[in-house]
Amino acid sequence: MELLPITQIAAMSGIAAQYVEQYGKYKAKIDTKIFDTLSEKKDGKLVLITSITPTKAGEGKTTTAIALAEGMGKINQKAMLCLREPSLGPVFGLKGGATGGGKASVAPEDEINLHFTGDLHALTSSINLIAAVLDNSIYQGNELHIDPKKVVWTRAIDMNDRVLRNITIGKGDFNGVEREGHFVITVASELMAIMCIAKDSKDFHERIKKIIVAYTYDGQPITVKDLKVSNAVMKLMKEALKPNLVQTLEHNPVLIHGGPFANIAHGCNSIIALKLAMKLAPITLTEAGFGADLGAEKFLDITCPSAGITPSGAVVVATVKALKMHGGVAYQDLHKENVEALLKGVDNLQTHIENVKKFGIPIVVAINHFAFDTEKEIEALTKWCHDNGYVVSFLDGYKKGGEGTIDLAQKVVDMVNNSTENYKPLYSCSDTIENKISTIATKIYGAKDVIYKDSAKEQLAKYKKLGFSDFYVCIAKTPNSLSDNPKLLGVPKDFTITVRSINLSAGAGFVVPLTGKVMTLPGLGKVPSAVKMEEENIT
Repeated sequence: MELLPITQIAAMSGIAAQYVEQYGKYKAKIDTKIFDTLSEKKDGKLVLITSITPTKAGEGKTTTAIALAEGMGKINQKAMLCLREPSLGPVFGLKGGATGGGKASVAPEDEINLHFTGDLHALTSSINLIAAVLDNSIYQGNELHIDPKKVVWTRAIDMNDRVLRNITIGKGDFNGVEREGHFVITVASELMAIMCIAKDSKDFHERIKKIIVAYTYDGQPITVKDLKVSNAVMKLMKEALKPNLVQTLEHNPVLIHGGPFANIAHGCNSIIALKLAMKLAPITLTEAGFGADLGAEKFLDITCPSAGITPSGAVVVATVKALKMHGGVAYQDLHKENVEALLKGVDNLQTHIENVKKFGIPIVVAINHFAFDTEKEIEALTKWCHDNGYVVSFLDGYKKGGEGTIDLAQKVVDMVNNSTENYKPLYSCSDTIENKISTIATKIYGAKDVIYKDSAKEQLAKYKKLGFSDFYVCIAKTPNSLSDNPKLLGVPKDFTITVRSINLSAGAGFVVPLTGKVMTLPGLGKVPSAVKMEEENIT
């Protein structure tokens, strides 16, 4: 299907031409001055798309979100979809792009997956500018009395490059003060989190000033404000703070803005984009990264309270083959009918459903349909959902686009229309950090206890002393299991969560406990997607 000019998509969405800044024919940024004209307009309803614990078999959460937006178009329900921006790390690493698949895609695909409108490049430059000024301050007399061993701000790269995780910088004469350095992937940086948690450019500016980059010899925090580079960062980020408008293959509007990972960051698109969509459309659809234990929990415990948004419901995505994998079927055998394994694997689906319902919002189960799903498997899963009182819809968006998602779209509209506002976050920020971590670990992951390494205990004590206890908690954990052990599929029992260290994101307003062996800079696999691209016919 031929794409429409982005100016036409904007006009169809109620965006006046003076707020549309074109990046070619099919992409645009939306000037945030548009909010001045929307202040009196009532917010629309918000629906979150989340999923079961991801497996190698694939679930298709983003594809389902896009297909649902297309399905809304088929039933003449005006809606707007909000997605995260792809990172080059997954694009060239293991997962590939983040623009959906088949007829349930956003376009222009390659442009979105790669440079897009330059937001991630602006973020990477801003992160590394702060790092450069920080190290220069130490080298040029160290007037701030920064302890080089207590630098906590890390450089960033938007690429999976494990050799940069732990490095030595400043080696040799006139190259700065030699010290241990680190890189994170751009989307895991605190600056990305701030871009997505900030309500507007003023809030963004105030938050970046609060970023703690290092500590002095006597343990006092040094911030970006102390480095006097917040205005320089604002200049770099000026355009990046504007949401990006694109379209699905069926010409439905999509705002793509911000892209924090959900396993090592909070995994939700920007509040700025969400608020814009909710002003422009009666229903806003958004997705949160990985399973409901990560992206959904963080969306409901961090993003919504930060934005003052009340969600009206959620869609929990699963596939028959992924549920069979959670039921113990080997990947190579997933094409074989196995109702017994399917009904064993639904425990994972049920756990995620019940976890989302703990926040007081209704759900619809969306089963992403595949050709080799058998009639017996479909009947068994449908019966299980009905027996447990869950609304379920099978969709075929990949092959049929909106036509394959009409039933899901109608059920989501029904859910929204009948939704009562009972939403409530899982914890209060006024609680202790330990209690907040324990609440998430026990009530969402199903852990029996939380164990802290000595380094984490020391960090906790320091944050409390500095007065940073009333922050949100953003747990970094493997996405491949409800536990912190990626090998434990299904619903693990009788396990503990181990917190090895705790990072402080003072600007974003949350602490980040690192659990298990989760990495903040992924590495490439043996045959990364970048190598597989060699087989493509590039013209």
